[in-house]
Amino acid sequence: MNEIGRLDSDDKRKLLSEIDEIFKLLDKNKIRAAEKRIMVISKTPNYFVREFLGKRLYKYEGKEKMLKIANKMLKHKIYGVRATALFLLYNHYYEDENKLLEIIEEAFDSVPWEVETVINDLWKRFPEMMKKKMTDWINSEHYQKRALSFHGLEHIANSDPTFIMDFVGKAIDDDTMEVQKKITHVLSTVAKISPIIVFPYIREWLAEAEESRIKTIWVSMKKLANIVVQKNRHGHREDFVILTEQTIQDWCKDENEKVSEMGERLYRIIDR
Repeated sequence: MNEIGRLDSDDKRKLLSEIDEIFKLLDKNKIRAAEKRIMVISKTPNYFVREFLGKRLYKYEGKEKMLKIANKMLKHKIYGVRATALFLLYNHYYEDENKLLEIIEEAFDSVPWEVETVINDLWKRFPEMMKKKMTDWINSEHYQKRALSFHGLEHIANSDPTFIMDFVGKAIDDDTMEVQKKITHVLSTVAKISPIIVFPYIREWLAEAEESRIKTIWVSMKKLANIVVQKNRHGHREDFVILTEQTIQDWCKDENEKVSEMGERLYRIIDR
């Protein structure tokens, strides 16, 4: 089995055979033996193995047996074991958004990559609930929670870009690199979809910015300016290109020195 990469048909057949053996052990009430088999497979560094394993283990008919094992695994010292448990619990409680929130609240710092997967899905299926929950997370003392709160926001970029910009505004001066990376990704992503909403917010933040905030805005706007000058802009809307060019030109003439300096730096990119 490959340590990285997606699973091919042979990989899946091998895993299904292993899972079938695990189910037989559980049917015979050989819980410890079944746990050991699960542990051996889930210790892999391959994300896709853990995802496949969790999804299939959840299908075992003896739900209570499997849930006890999963809850125990979620506290295991090895990352892969915890990650497999999260996927198992995610599939088991798929329709119970409140339970899923409880689980990611417990696991946000122990399996952050897999928690991102769950958060991403919850934004797609329960956006109003996630707006409330992630607004709590953005104010958390835990930087990982604050960073994770941005994951999946792009799913509401069409329906509620104003919420996203207000949300980003709560963390625009967060001094942790993880949060700043999330902010630049969200700003550059949402600006492509709703530039008419995004650029006025950025201009307002820039006018009152200190050095760290200016750097965050520069990274985001530089990405957007570079898209404008690409010869092949396939997938990017024309209104985004026009508004980005116009915004940069307007910023060059802005009475605020910080805004005009940013505009001039960006104009050097689009005027190549």
